[in-house]
Amino acid sequence: MPGCFDSHEKFLPSGMDAAKAMRNYRLSHSRIYCAMIWTVMALASTGCVERRYTIRSNPPGALVYVNGEEIGTTPVSRSFTYYGDRDITLIQDGFETQRVTQPMKAPWWDNLFTEFFSENLIPWTMRDERELNFDMLPLQNAPVGDLMGRAEQLRTEGKSGTPAALTEPKRWFRWLGQ
Repeated sequence: MPGCFDSHEKFLPSGMDAAKAMRNYRLSHSRIYCAMIWTVMALASTGCVERRYTIRSNPPGALVYVNGEEIGTTPVSRSFTYYGDRDITLIQDGFETQRVTQPMKAPWWDNLFTEFFSENLIPWTMRDERELNFDMLPLQNAPVGDLMGRAEQLRTEGKSGTPAALTEPKRWFRWLGQ
């Protein structure tokens, strides 16, 4: 492009010819393009980890509580951020209530030393999908004789005026002398 600055020589800094101005122009634009390419590459190369568990029951339709929070009826899925134990409770009419402590251990690529790389630098999405299956047991009714015997025992305890055996509350800070 010889002569592209010829008509605008009055706008050129003193002592600079048109060829030098063109080189500076191309150099500054190549730096801008390079910075834009690096920015796009940095944004495109960010990693991502998706964590999800699905709870199923046999038969389906059990109400599910995880760590005391109702999350829905089976089959139900939930995303999570942190690994660790989950207290899962399944409730369904005609079936025994199930209470389970389910450990969720981190996979090999998501530990203290590799987590930064797997979540930030790997350019594809990594998925950790867990499936938890539970068989619901039919409700077993207590024999009538046992219920009647227990009722009579409670009635006599109530009439005698002696309080039922109370358990001592836990003292978490016993080491403080309280």
